[in-house]
Amino acid sequence: MTTYFISRHSGAMHWAESLGIAVDQVISHFDPECVQAGDVVIGTLPIHLAARVCARGGHYLHLSLNVPPEWRGQELSATELRACGARLEGYRVIRDTLFDSNFFSLQPNGGLQ
Repeated sequence: MTTYFISRHSGAMHWAESLGIAVDQVISHFDPECVQAGDVVIGTLPIHLAARVCARGGHYLHLSLNVPPEWRGQELSATELRACGARLEGYRVIRDTLFDSNFFSLQPNGGLQ
């Protein structure tokens, strides 16, 4: 089992270190095809990548925050992450193909049918 921490942000990595979260690899750009069954992936992945992690038998832990509007778009320190209630939350993400974009036919006015 491998634990991956996916982030480009040093504050997030320092936050994890301060909590003693053991990771095997810190990666800034993630390819979910490297995930093996039982691996743990920690980060703030886009939903399609989190779904791929789960489909491959991995476990996804989302780094959740409650960021105030005035802090959005800024690099946050480990201290600021704690102030935002940083926490890891486990998710099982399953892709639902019923509503893929090819399911809909586009209307002349740009709407969906």
